[in-house]
Amino acid sequence: MAIAITLREYLLNHGVDFEVIEHRRTDSALHTAEAAHIPGDRMAKSVLLGDDESYLLAVIPATHQVELDQLHQLTGRQLFLISEEELQQAFADCETGAVPPTGMPYGIETLVDASLLKQPDLYFESGDHGKLIHISVEKFRELEAEAVVAEFSRHL
Repeated sequence: MAIAITLREYLLNHGVDFEVIEHRRTDSALHTAEAAHIPGDRMAKSVLLGDDESYLLAVIPATHQVELDQLHQLTGRQLFLISEEELQQAFADCETGAVPPTGMPYGIETLVDASLLKQPDLYFESGDHGKLIHISVEKFRELEAEAVVAEFSRHL
């Protein structure tokens, strides 16, 4: 598989310069960071959550985990992890688990953990388990300008 079509079009339509980094297949964002020899704090991990109303994409560093209580306080919603089947439906052009941190082109509200935006650059899944996208944090901020930025994760 290649970079997800939705993601590629989104990046190109926004004039984002990006680099594609190939790596061996892995089973988690943290293992991907290790395989690609990049710091885990610079690897954006996407966590799809939901409730009875809609989905929410929580984007955190690979070295962190989502704090659902903090998200509840922030959003007023009782969110839970979405099943792999629903994840695949929401991100149909992506391999399961290789979800990019860009909810907008998929029609999904996005929250970005503030700690990610302290990095000089970011790496994230391309929709393909063997390829990462590398962009500057400034470009990521532009792409996710509509995302809520808050603190809702903790270091593992």
